[in-house]
Amino acid sequence: MLSILIPTKDYNCSTLIEELHKQGETLGVSFEILVGEDGTAPTHLQLNRNADTLPHSRRIIEKENTGRATMRNTLAREAQYPVLLFIDSDAVVENANFLKNYIEAMEQNDVACGGLYHAATLTDKECTLRYKYEKDADKKRSADVRNRAPYDKFYTFNFAIRRELFLSILFNTKITRYGHEDTLFGKELQRLNAKIVHIDNMLLHNGLESNSAYLSKMEQSLITLNEIKEEIGSTPLLHTVQKMKKLHLDRIYLFLWKKMCETIKKNLLGKNPSLTLLKIYKLGYFLSLEE
Repeated sequence: MLSILIPTKDYNCSTLIEELHKQGETLGVSFEILVGEDGTAPTHLQLNRNADTLPHSRRIIEKENTGRATMRNTLAREAQYPVLLFIDSDAVVENANFLKNYIEAMEQNDVACGGLYHAATLTDKECTLRYKYEKDADKKRSADVRNRAPYDKFYTFNFAIRRELFLSILFNTKITRYGHEDTLFGKELQRLNAKIVHIDNMLLHNGLESNSAYLSKMEQSLITLNEIKEEIGSTPLLHTVQKMKKLHLDRIYLFLWKKMCETIKKNLLGKNPSLTLLKIYKLGYFLSLEE
């Protein structure tokens, strides 16, 4: 019935595996858990070894890092059941009915997206930028809000999909950097008129990066967006850029951004980063890629 697919790299997701296995056993349904170790260092391979010992569970180990898209595609091809449930390895299940909710949602839908949320308090003061960004985004992550734009709000962190549909699309392996696999995949779901539903079946996101690491990932995602913007068509950022160009404001903005860039970065890498400055930085960084 259900193939649970967890791509990971150098991350301990053994607790996640155990909880999902427990829920599957409790429900009494046919299920499997496949954990994709994507270039995990040999010293870290023991972290998720329970995936090789629990019934209905196994690992697929790639010695070299194949990339997020390729690993997800590999897991889907290896899966044996008609419904695939993709979960990022830095997720935490706090809902005892998590699998049950997905099974029910997939009875009448092609895709179901569960969503994510973040802890009420931050424990690592080195991760203030990502935490502030995500907590602000959490305000708009209810199922009701996501269902207003179901394809645009598709995210890969936690979703179920019919295997046949997934294999007809696959994640775009041309994307080698971080970012926007989900954007392109959502566009394909829309093109195929797939029946998608967003449900409040959220997982706690537990893998926040340091400010510098997150800023680097954000820059990578903007490079990716610039490379595939013709395929994507439109995003809020691309829409803003197009409006600025029509008003001939892009060059002025970029000139001022270059003057303030280092000052803005200092704030973003500090203890109390500003989300307004993050937006300013993202827009300027993207414009700089188009020079």
